Amino acid sequence: MREITLTEFQRVQPATAGADDTLQMDQDSFRALYERTARPLWAYLRRKVGDVQLADDLLQETYYRFLRAQVRFESDAHRKNYLFRIATNLANDTFRQSRDEQLPEGFEPPSPEDGHVAARNHQRRTDVASALARLKPRERDALWLAYAEGMSHGEIADALGVKITSMKVLLFRARQRLASLLGDEP
Repeated sequence: MREITLTEFQRVQPATAGADDTLQMDQDSFRALYERTARPLWAYLRRKVGDVQLADDLLQETYYRFLRAQVRFESDAHRKNYLFRIATNLANDTFRQSRDEQLPEGFEPPSPEDGHVAARNHQRRTDVASALARLKPRERDALWLAYAEGMSHGEIADALGVKITSMKVLLFRARQRLASLLGDEP
């Protein structure tokens, strides 16, 4: 067994001593951020992975990684984008680990309640769900962040880790492809 000298110990010590300093938020500011972002982030994860339990687990892991990240945030929007980026990466990693399983549908239509209106709504949701399932994952993510979360092009680009000019093109093509899959050719 090798003995550690004092200089080696001093070199290691600052790395371990600063481990608790990585939490950049106090409890109240984190609670406020969590209350603003947890619900939309969970909905995004639920739609992306198709499983309530897995979405809960990924949400918890997202916030854990967010708190442990050594990143200086410029604004609350930057924090929110970073959370969605972590969540996207975690969900993608989950799918990479289980490629042999079929990707789950993102939306489950509710049970019909009354007559033709409910049946028509059910059919529309089924059509949209199957059309979304046929899109590429990045296209689905971009559409969800744009229209369900109301994010700007810049925020979506930050969340997905692409350039803003690429995001505009990706979002445009995703809308066109979704429209063609739904039979609404432009």
